[in-house]
Amino acid sequence: MAVNTSSASIEPTSQPDGSTSGNFTLENILGTNHEAVEHPRLKEKDSGDATEPGHGWDEESAVRPAADGFCVECEDQPAQVVCDICVDNYCEVCFAAQHRKGSRKKHIAKPIPSSAKSRSMQNGVAEDVKKNGEVQIVWLDRGGSDTYFCTQQENDVEMDDSDEELDRISIEASKAPVSTQLLGAQPTIGSKVGEWFVDRSKYIPLRLTYGERKYLRLLDAALQVSEYTDKIDTLGFGLSKPKRIVHQIRELCAILSGLVLAADYKQGQELFTDRDFQSNADFYQTIFELGRRHKIMNPDKMRTTYGKLIYLLQDSQSPDVRDMLSFSCVKPIVSVYTVLEEKDALDMLRDDLIMVATQEIYSEGRSKREVQRDIKNKERAIETLASKYQRSGLNQEQVRQCIYSIGDNHAFLRTNRDPCEKMITHLKQYFHPTQAKDNKSSLAIRSGKQGARLSHDHAKQYAYVLQSLTLWREILHDMFRLWSLAEQDLLAENVPYRLRDTGQGLNRVQAAPKTFRMMHTILHRAQQSVGTWIGSSAIHMGDHNVPNALMFIDKYSQIYRILLPICNTLSQIPSLAEKPALRSYIEDDFGSIDNCMREILCDFFQHGFDGSGADNFFDAGSCIDGRLTSAWNWCAQLEKKRYFPVFLLTGFVGFDGDW
Repeated sequence: MAVNTSSASIEPTSQPDGSTSGNFTLENILGTNHEAVEHPRLKEKDSGDATEPGHGWDEESAVRPAADGFCVECEDQPAQVVCDICVDNYCEVCFAAQHRKGSRKKHIAKPIPSSAKSRSMQNGVAEDVKKNGEVQIVWLDRGGSDTYFCTQQENDVEMDDSDEELDRISIEASKAPVSTQLLGAQPTIGSKVGEWFVDRSKYIPLRLTYGERKYLRLLDAALQVSEYTDKIDTLGFGLSKPKRIVHQIRELCAILSGLVLAADYKQGQELFTDRDFQSNADFYQTIFELGRRHKIMNPDKMRTTYGKLIYLLQDSQSPDVRDMLSFSCVKPIVSVYTVLEEKDALDMLRDDLIMVATQEIYSEGRSKREVQRDIKNKERAIETLASKYQRSGLNQEQVRQCIYSIGDNHAFLRTNRDPCEKMITHLKQYFHPTQAKDNKSSLAIRSGKQGARLSHDHAKQYAYVLQSLTLWREILHDMFRLWSLAEQDLLAENVPYRLRDTGQGLNRVQAAPKTFRMMHTILHRAQQSVGTWIGSSAIHMGDHNVPNALMFIDKYSQIYRILLPICNTLSQIPSLAEKPALRSYIEDDFGSIDNCMREILCDFFQHGFDGSGADNFFDAGSCIDGRLTSAWNWCAQLEKKRYFPVFLLTGFVGFDGDW
């Protein structure tokens, strides 16, 4: 049953008198005279102009200078270089964008010494070199090992971070409290599993039980009808920052009250009487943790409600809100590792049978007897482990639940990561790394042609596509860990956010240091895997392109929605050709089955990675996030392609459908 928690009645039966209506207390905030209540400390700091039309509670003033140490252009990224002529500090991306052409192309930039770069750049020298009509700004290190290189062109902005710099980032990250050690390939059946499952289980959420799913449905129903973000994340007349804190507390209490009332009517009535939210702290922490845990295990679920949940919890972590409620709504995600560690049963994850008990069983290209044999072996391994590692406080059913949760993780990898592997296989099978056999096999693109933003010859585009797919594969391989770090950044008490118009509506712009650090480590691994790196290594995080870690997770959890339909279509084309009429259509239009598959792949590898798709010149390109933007832009153009009927014949219904 859906409970409209956003409008739950929370007013007291008796109202406080006018003399106390301005006091910042929970009773007054939840009373009918709450419009007169403002946060006293923030009210003193409020300048008064926030109530004017066009200004929001957290929107920066037009004349407000950038914070010290940040880029003057985007104001969200740390400044890395200073322009001698402009006398302004820029990040790498903004400096390249602002000095792309005109008289600014001749400006000289110098690196900004910092604790992170002083050792490698203290002897740096800037050189302005003209070559083939382009301007290159090169930082030459006379004493250290790091090299900074930035190439500026009319049609493509490329930045190359050296491997030494990323090595340093990885080393620094490994010293931080957050673990960024990357896991190797999954052990094969029959091999020693070692610590692989122990390390990975730290980020594998525990599968929900039947009883927990009842509370999950209650939470989802409450979030469906809630208008929390509609009321809180808005810039309107009279909505100052002190007023917004009051709105946050009222809306949060309405949702909390509705959840308790729907779960236990008697307990809910008591809450409405005494307003003691703290007495139900365990219930709130548990039900919110269930929603977060379910979403990580099932990225395609809670697509409209997870954002509300995270933003609600983000506000609940505010010191003002926490002090008012006297408890935190957030608790750590229950993982396989925490359950087994608590019961001293981690040895199960080192048992070689765990590989058999959690394996994915494929039926493609195998006989029924082989599949049935693997199923029986898997069931036998599960029962053996459940019997062997049960103990006081950890029964066999709980052991099975841990094993099934690891199996769910394998299923996630198969659905999300494996399409990247298949596309890499197709790239290597149908195209030569350095030269094209003919025009139809050429991956070359030119800026301005068919919407492309980049200019690459065949060899360069081949390497660019290969490294992009490799990076996506590495990100998805560690997606559960990235998700865990993203939630830590989003729900951190000491990392505030700002409500800003990013060009795509109002968004909460918040730094994500842990996620950013992990992404640099993954990027370094991908760079080492492919050997060379084409294009920019800039990772957008906490700016107008990727405002916060939630947007980052949402962006990269959609990769399988792009690649899986393409892989399914390519795998079904040979079976289509078994029907004479369809075979005739394919041969008449494309020449052969191979030519049809090659044309689909060639177009995707060209224009799914051409730097297009942004609202302006600088927001896509070859940066880490721009690659995914280009792929989505290709998806939007699919119905205009001449091979689109082939997709429809294989059962394609859209990139947001079921496959």
